[in-house]
Amino acid sequence: MDYYTHLLNIIKDLSIFSYLVIAILAFFESFAFVGLIIPGSIAVIIGGFLASQGIIDIGDLFIFAVLGAILGDSFSFYLGRKGIISFHKDNKIFRPTLLAKGKKYFQKHGNKSVFFGRFIGWVRPIIPFIAGLFKLDKKVFLFWNILSGLLWATAHIALGYFFGQTWQLVVLWSARTSIFIFVFIGFLFIMYFFKWLILKKGKSFFAFLSSIWKSIKKAIAENPEVRKIVGKHKRFFLFLQKRLDKNNFYGLPLTFIFFALVYVIALFGGITEGIINSNIIVSADIRVANLLAFFRNTELTKFFFWITLLGKWQIILIFTIATILGLWLSKKTTYIIPLLLSIFGSEIFTYLGKIIFHRARPDIAIYTENSFSFPSGHATIAIAFYGFLTYFFIRNNKKWKNKINIFFASFITILLIGFSRLYLGVHYVSDVWGGYLAGAIWLIIAISLSEYLLSKKKKVEITRPNNKKVLVTTGIISLSIALYIIFAFCYQMPNIAKTKTIDKITIDNSLEIFNLDQLKYTETLLGKRQEPLSFVIIAKDNQQLINLFKNAGWSLADNASLISTYKISKASLLKQSYKQAPMTPDFWNSNVHNFGFEKETASTNVRTRHHARFWQTNYITKDKKNIYVGTASFDNGIKWGITHKINPDIDTEREFLFNDLQKTNKIANTKKESFVNPELGNNFSGDPFFTDGKLYILLIKD
Repeated sequence: MDYYTHLLNIIKDLSIFSYLVIAILAFFESFAFVGLIIPGSIAVIIGGFLASQGIIDIGDLFIFAVLGAILGDSFSFYLGRKGIISFHKDNKIFRPTLLAKGKKYFQKHGNKSVFFGRFIGWVRPIIPFIAGLFKLDKKVFLFWNILSGLLWATAHIALGYFFGQTWQLVVLWSARTSIFIFVFIGFLFIMYFFKWLILKKGKSFFAFLSSIWKSIKKAIAENPEVRKIVGKHKRFFLFLQKRLDKNNFYGLPLTFIFFALVYVIALFGGITEGIINSNIIVSADIRVANLLAFFRNTELTKFFFWITLLGKWQIILIFTIATILGLWLSKKTTYIIPLLLSIFGSEIFTYLGKIIFHRARPDIAIYTENSFSFPSGHATIAIAFYGFLTYFFIRNNKKWKNKINIFFASFITILLIGFSRLYLGVHYVSDVWGGYLAGAIWLIIAISLSEYLLSKKKKVEITRPNNKKVLVTTGIISLSIALYIIFAFCYQMPNIAKTKTIDKITIDNSLEIFNLDQLKYTETLLGKRQEPLSFVIIAKDNQQLINLFKNAGWSLADNASLISTYKISKASLLKQSYKQAPMTPDFWNSNVHNFGFEKETASTNVRTRHHARFWQTNYITKDKKNIYVGTASFDNGIKWGITHKINPDIDTEREFLFNDLQKTNKIANTKKESFVNPELGNNFSGDPFFTDGKLYILLIKD
């Protein structure tokens, strides 16, 4: 960290030269062919990083980066028009093969290749030269050059600025948040794998299914008994045949839409009923919220705040206007009314839902939201708006690869918007799921209307859009993206929600905590009972509790992180020691455990270890001491390669921990109570346990 600060101070002293260096590199990256080896984009990203640290001014950086990029393209265009550069096979920079590739790209994409070429590495320094070589109109070139230069600089500066705001993530690889990041990256990898699999094998797989279906259908149709039934009920089967006609809107399309709508409405009804009547759903919501708060981090909060802005009404309004203009310019106005129906219908539906259900927001929200919680408006609009865009682009794209790419990009975007609401703590899982279903209802209605209107519309010959329309449409899209970036930079997070102070409750007897039978047990994520509690410890504060276990030879477990996960995996594989190995989260009263303690066995093998998890309650004694509850268990092996297997005899482990704590001579008072009835049970991973139901109550000496 000291080295990093020292380096930034040096750069700060030379900030004026930083602007010049970035401008020069941006210029030469667009310089004809030479730019193939010049890292101008990286320089601008680094500039964005420096701006985020206050080393250089972001406004000045933007001006220098834009000027460098525009002048670089302009000079390359001039060289192409004048034919100054000569190409021959022995020249390692001005190679004929690169010129041929550039010509092919320009001929394929036309004038707009000047815009797109700015964002493609090998094309960037070639296309402006080719445009000059083809004598492209100067005004047209200048428009595309300026537009792409502005967007290119904005995007790269934003990337560097965002990285600068989150550079501490490098440090986070040693904190619990890294596990979250690791899982997130793993999820994206799985999505990419599925996309690749569908692109590679999807067509043949669906063709195979279609072939099987046709064979089954033919066999059923030719069956003599089936023919007799069809002959007796001709009207009914004629009705069915019409309902399955894929070439008629009132046939298969309407049938599919009807059943899809009924199914989604049933799901929405189920989740609303669950919120009203099911304690399981409500308690699971609280546990998931607490679990995500366990992984919360400042940098990731900023990232998901950017994501959640994609569902903000201002951004939806900007994107909707841009979409309508694009549809109008491309003469696809049939989609405009269904799009607006999807948006406004879902918004009204969400507004009414919030009023009707009156559900309060989670207590652990990062910032204050003034509306009610169910259903999530962001999740609703994510499906209603981005889902409709997905439908439009897939319907109007002929290439299988493009359809799949569009679907997965949209799916991940919609999923991230919903998840951002959970990570920021402003919604429960059931809120987001309800929002998705509400959005899906109106999306299906909108698609139905769209398909109906298209079925009534006469088919017109598809004409290639002219360059002016493409130019304007590209400009609209670029402007809307730029406005989103500007909005995200300028938008201030709403009032930070004040951490809810938990009122301390003074009690005479520590067993008064367990006024509900459920509070005597630990829980799974869905609230199912696990093993009963086996300890109540009364301590002055957290440090006194930690010191007690330390004196007893127990270690405080590390937070779950990428490094700690790697260490425990390595130790488990090699059967080595790891005294502070992380523990899986466990729940009591819907909360994740506050403290994890462990002790090695004589084998010094991480596969077998003594475990204890403790929760701090909101109860105190008359002399203001805190009350903690906990359980003890013994890990006697690994199962499934990812989790420990506990010994069923949890009473023996309870006695083991008690004896260790007693040996410290730090215990002032000890009491053993009958707590629950003797019972058999299973934990969340299916491991059995048995217990006599006894509980220790320990008071730590001052």
